Amino acid sequence: MSDGMLSQEEINALLNGMDSDQDKDKPAPSLDTNEYLTDMEKDTLGEIGNISFGSSATALSSLLNQKVDITTPEVTVVEKKFLDQEFPRPHVAVKVEYTEGFEGSNLLMIKTTDAAIIADLMLGGDGTNPLEDLTDMHISAVQEAMNQMMGSASTSMSTLFNMKIDISPPSVDVMDIKNGENTDYVPPEEILVKISFQLQVGDLIDSKIMQIVTLHFAKEFIKNLTNPEEPQVVEEVAAVAEPAVQTPIREDASSEQAFQIEPKETTQHVGGMSGRGASTIQPAAFESFDQPQLTSAQTGNLDMLLDIPLNVKVELGRTTKSIRDILEFTQGSIIELDKLAGEPVDILVNEKLIAKGEVVVIDENFGVRVTDIVSQAERIRNLK
Repeated sequence: MSDGMLSQEEINALLNGMDSDQDKDKPAPSLDTNEYLTDMEKDTLGEIGNISFGSSATALSSLLNQKVDITTPEVTVVEKKFLDQEFPRPHVAVKVEYTEGFEGSNLLMIKTTDAAIIADLMLGGDGTNPLEDLTDMHISAVQEAMNQMMGSASTSMSTLFNMKIDISPPSVDVMDIKNGENTDYVPPEEILVKISFQLQVGDLIDSKIMQIVTLHFAKEFIKNLTNPEEPQVVEEVAAVAEPAVQTPIREDASSEQAFQIEPKETTQHVGGMSGRGASTIQPAAFESFDQPQLTSAQTGNLDMLLDIPLNVKVELGRTTKSIRDILEFTQGSIIELDKLAGEPVDILVNEKLIAKGEVVVIDENFGVRVTDIVSQAERIRNLK
């Protein structure tokens, strides 16, 4: 290179060096997803992800005060031994255990830079100058954000699968698979399903959030949604029902007397048989409920009461703080309440507890589904 020009040999050497650098970050060898999941199963997993993470986006948007969008997921199958190539750099790992409804766990992976922005927003910053190294406080902030997201996701999944689904508080840490740090978060199975979502948070984040579950766990999701177990109604009725008590049949008794049932023991059962294979059918007897006799004045007064507005309040929980604690509140402070995650919230009418329910998301608004009406005895015990 005496004349300032590169020879062909030097150019080839440089190109070979670039190729070797690119090989370090080349994507992991991909498996044929169709060998493990059909198109219908992939669509089903995508739909589950759309519904659960759609509500998670709403919860995250409320926490960060930013517009949050999560796009349609992409479902692929990867091998555990190639995860270091899927995630060549450290990622924040969020492990969630299912405590009711399903048996298993899933793993969420987000970039450390994205987690730093989320933590900065949670702690009162604007997200434009996040710290490069996550502190314990930042990890706790990310953990709280993930707790809110996964709590909303489990609520949506409970509605989707028509059963109660609870999760444990998520565990959050920085996982570096290449250097073997915190790799115990990774499921032990060799074949894993990766569900990738495009996460957009305002103008700050445009990246991916990835959910990793075992192939067996993904199949359980699909099975419970597409082929739910039918409730054994007939068997339960048969186990509870008892045959109607009848008078003993004498050989010399007439057929009319043989099928006669004692009036005191008359009981109707679904599918009950009596006599010699014949069904005894009797009309159902209902107690009459007479309409209370109200005067015209009382009827008018009742109609007026129906239009009186009442204040309905949904109480997430309560706590007690000293004046010193309250004076130390800043934007981003976290207040722990006396309610456990997943516990029903209280529904109060004019400050009186009348029902309990679970929080749901309707479009972009929070709502509450009534799960239990407080009895009169409970209302009396809760009088203040």
